[in-house]
Amino acid sequence: MRRPLLILLTLTSLAACRVSDMPMDLLQNDTCGAKGLQGLIGQPSEVLDSMRFSQPVRVVRPGMAVTMDFRADRLTVEIDDANLIRRLSCG
Repeated sequence: MRRPLLILLTLTSLAACRVSDMPMDLLQNDTCGAKGLQGLIGQPSEVLDSMRFSQPVRVVRPGMAVTMDFRADRLTVEIDDANLIRRLSCG
């Protein structure tokens, strides 16, 4: 009897989880300008050193701890193990 109750409680708590509390239209907006910078994907991360950004920028490297806060105006640049830009997104 305990096992079905435990499974039910687990499923109920998982159903209450959300990926994000942000409205979907806000998530889809390009408020940080990431869409215009997609040409940087595949380039060495050093190209960022010579660039100026009008918005906050967060560079995330492999194994780096990052906060889970969402900031629509912040550009997040993900760098891979080869020191290449892998992804640019808002948040």
